[in-house]
Amino acid sequence: MSTLPRASELGLIGCHVCGLVCRDIRAPDAACPRCGSALHRRKSASYSKTWALLIAAFLVYLPANLLPITRTVSLGDVDDNTILTGVVELWVKGSPYLAVIVFTASIVVPVLKFFALGLLLISSRRRSQWAQRQRAKLFRLVEFIGYWSMLDVFVVALLTALVQFGFFSQVEPLPGVVFFGLTVVITMLASMSFDPRLIWDGREFDD
Repeated sequence: MSTLPRASELGLIGCHVCGLVCRDIRAPDAACPRCGSALHRRKSASYSKTWALLIAAFLVYLPANLLPITRTVSLGDVDDNTILTGVVELWVKGSPYLAVIVFTASIVVPVLKFFALGLLLISSRRRSQWAQRQRAKLFRLVEFIGYWSMLDVFVVALLTALVQFGFFSQVEPLPGVVFFGLTVVITMLASMSFDPRLIWDGREFDD
């Protein structure tokens, strides 16, 4: 089975901003003729940057789930809710579909992103040839989810807005919302810093 040539062997380089395939003139100041962005064959320090961002995202994700996100005050009764307790409350109060949406967007999606990026980083570091096409598709899926990551924050706000409050009720945001927003932003940066060409790279690379 013949091996297809690499872009570097053909003297080609892709722009990381607009995707235009350009001639690799190997000049330090080379720029994309379409968007003017600097051209480089690899994302610098992709492996170490992605790991650092992924670990940082996980660290802020813990308080995002442990700390309350909202405080409800109703007739002197104060009730603090985390994401999970909010999901349980929605389910108990007869909104199972909304509870599933909140659980999926706020718990399942972030955890899957952690797992997917960790798998890509470990397998790429080992220069594994296992399921390379599937791992490339997995990365594209993580990128696609990244475009909708702020939906997680929106769903948390929706959780606050749709709870049935009494006339004298009051809702206050708590620090858990801030940590959750940081989780979304940092995981997006982590996926952007990962160089998908590492999936196909069986050679030495700089980190």
